Amino acid sequence: MPFERRVRGTRGGIRMLDEARRSTILTTMGVATMAAMLGSAGASAEDKDALRDIHGQPSWVLANDDVEVAVTRLGGHMAPVTFARGATRPIRPYHISPWQEEGLADLPAAVLVPLRGDFFCLPFGGNGEAFRGERHPPHGETATEAWTFTSRERAADGAETLTVSLETRVRPGRVTKELVVRPGEPVVYTRHVVHGFAGPSTVGHHATLALPKTPRALAVSVSPFRLGMTNPSRFSDPTAGEYQSLAIDATFTDLARVPSLFRDTADADCAHFPSRPGYADLLAVVADPATLGGHPAWTAAVNTEEHWAWFSLRDAAVLPTTLFWIEDGGRHGVPWNGRNHCLGLEDICGAFADGLAASTRANALADRGVRTVHDFDATKPKEFRTIQGAVPVPATFDRVARIEFRDQGLRLVAESGTSVDVPVRHAYVMATAEASR
Repeated sequence: MPFERRVRGTRGGIRMLDEARRSTILTTMGVATMAAMLGSAGASAEDKDALRDIHGQPSWVLANDDVEVAVTRLGGHMAPVTFARGATRPIRPYHISPWQEEGLADLPAAVLVPLRGDFFCLPFGGNGEAFRGERHPPHGETATEAWTFTSRERAADGAETLTVSLETRVRPGRVTKELVVRPGEPVVYTRHVVHGFAGPSTVGHHATLALPKTPRALAVSVSPFRLGMTNPSRFSDPTAGEYQSLAIDATFTDLARVPSLFRDTADADCAHFPSRPGYADLLAVVADPATLGGHPAWTAAVNTEEHWAWFSLRDAAVLPTTLFWIEDGGRHGVPWNGRNHCLGLEDICGAFADGLAASTRANALADRGVRTVHDFDATKPKEFRTIQGAVPVPATFDRVARIEFRDQGLRLVAESGTSVDVPVRHAYVMATAEASR
């Protein structure tokens, strides 16, 4: 998660959890304990808002025969997610932070409490600097506060939809989160609708995958990009027990050849992971809409050991940038302790992970013509859509070379030439209202 370079007590303006926020978290965590005490006596088949304690967090669960999704009440973090539920080896690609059931207190940022999987960030980034008097937490209240159950519905075609909502307080607004799973489709459709929240803001989806233990077992690729760039400033601070391997403020055109921080060292391969244990790095790639032909921008990761492919789809006009947060045991402060191993593949609109204030002024991406904020109008809702999915692939499927979009789905084509067809309604992410662009 990109903001961590500033999450150490109050350094860089990130506040420790205040009493009100701590109370909210403890109250939320208490839901699972109370539910366990009440047992089945307090529940029925009609309790559509029922919560389960999953990896230490009360969570709603949405499922069909193909996909099972858990989303935490606190922060709305989506994980674990199980794809190919009926397969001999179901697919569970998302990261669950290792401290989830340790009962740690006084974590340096609220978002670390439920940290897992994918979550919606508004405003995205560290937010260590106030903006017009607003003091947003890292990745915003949408990633840190308790969501409220709204509805659970099943359509005539079998589509299952879970809807939850959240009222923001730092800047008044309301966000509605919809998660949808459809029969026979190995994906999760997500839609966030923002009401109010007037003014500029960064925004993003913080998808985080678990890193395998085998070196280079996860092969990552993206749709054609017009700009590749490492973090413009130091991302990991050695004085705080953090270490990075990538050069500062360097550009690149190939994920397999990213400039290294160290002299006389070959370029870093950021297309295969894990490849540099002990480091925490950040880079960005900006999609090239001219090459997409009106189709979604995409990111893909292939686990060549477990033989599955994960992918995400988005509208590049809405979320132009994908951040790679490469955290392979490179942080040694609490709660990291050198044991966190994950890869964030985060579709965003923002200036790297620097937060709202930095993204509203001149910055390394905006100076290159990349959008880094959305303008929200109190009278016009704005929505953000993504698709994330995972499918089994043959042992010969190495790394996604391209995605071919078709009327009834898409085809993942590997560098080896092997291909896999996926039933998915990819036009969903391109149906965002013009006001959201």
